[in-house]
Amino acid sequence: MMRKLISCCILSCITFLSCAQSNVVSSEQESYAVDTVLSDLTTPWSMAFLPDASMLVTERGGKLKHFNPKNGEVKEIKGLPEILVSGQGGLFDLELHPDYENNGWIYITHAYAEGGKEGNTALMRAKLKADELVEQEVLFKGTPLRNAGQHFGGRIEFDKEGYLYLTIGDRGARENAQDPSNILGTVMRFNDDGSIPADNPFVNDKSKRPEIFSYGHRNPQGLAMHPESGEIWEHEHGPQGGDEINIVKKGNNYGWPVISYGINYDGSRFTDEREKDGMEQPVWYYVPSIAPCGMDFYTSSKFKNWQGDLFVGSLKFRYLERLELEGDKVISSEKLLEEIGRIRTVREGPDGNLYVVVEAPGMIVRLSPASPEKASIK
Repeated sequence: MMRKLISCCILSCITFLSCAQSNVVSSEQESYAVDTVLSDLTTPWSMAFLPDASMLVTERGGKLKHFNPKNGEVKEIKGLPEILVSGQGGLFDLELHPDYENNGWIYITHAYAEGGKEGNTALMRAKLKADELVEQEVLFKGTPLRNAGQHFGGRIEFDKEGYLYLTIGDRGARENAQDPSNILGTVMRFNDDGSIPADNPFVNDKSKRPEIFSYGHRNPQGLAMHPESGEIWEHEHGPQGGDEINIVKKGNNYGWPVISYGINYDGSRFTDEREKDGMEQPVWYYVPSIAPCGMDFYTSSKFKNWQGDLFVGSLKFRYLERLELEGDKVISSEKLLEEIGRIRTVREGPDGNLYVVVEAPGMIVRLSPASPEKASIK
């Protein structure tokens, strides 16, 4: 992933990001300082580092910000397409092409509408020139359009081969997640230009959408590539309970809504099935729901005891969760940054620190190592 390959020249610049005095926290395995990198944001959704150490940040309300850590300047980037801001819809994720330093492509997801309908999720790419997006290309527009304000998905990720993955939720129509003739409730896979890979699982089946890589998902809002296996891990919102972390496999059915560990919000059941032949079990699930959003594997040796762990944000309970892994099994979990706010995105920075996008209050915080003897907060 590009954010883990940006050259080491960034590191000296990132040291200027901190604007406030650090809180030093002692966790089970590491002591870390928490700094506010950027504040006064309005519902931020995602972020990415550029090679010069500056930062791009999306706000769900339809603004793309550029933050320069050298002088603290924040500018709004011009040229975004028309964005549907309604319900959970708006401006979502952004990701740099793995070869960004040579081709300059930035990938962005957002909600869009046509014909007065609430629409669906779109994927575009563009290049940044001065403070404007140029050479814009629409790579994908999700259909069918639905007059609903929820479950847009919108998370994107590249794998080691350069394929681009995009999530779309069921858009409030749960039955569609079991019907691969549409793209609702799926993880899709594209070439970097938006074309469809020849080895996608349903590319030769006229009854199914060729973009689909896996299906049976509810509202996937986390994607991360495993740094060793190269597999794409995904997490999704369940209803009342049943949030899942999955390893996305080619052509697999992840069960929603036929099997689930959740129930309806009113306490009633929509299924009594927890497992079924032909449907995948999650690597990890949550009861009650934490409303997971954003995740990343930690690869740096900067936090030696966290190397290889998976970090997941919680919207509902307002904390960052660290999951310790053994292979593809979760063997322990720990809550960090409790009551920090609604977390949307987690990124390992090119400096080896962890960056967390907090939707409310609107800010980005950084976790960096601190000496254990200085830890004062549990």
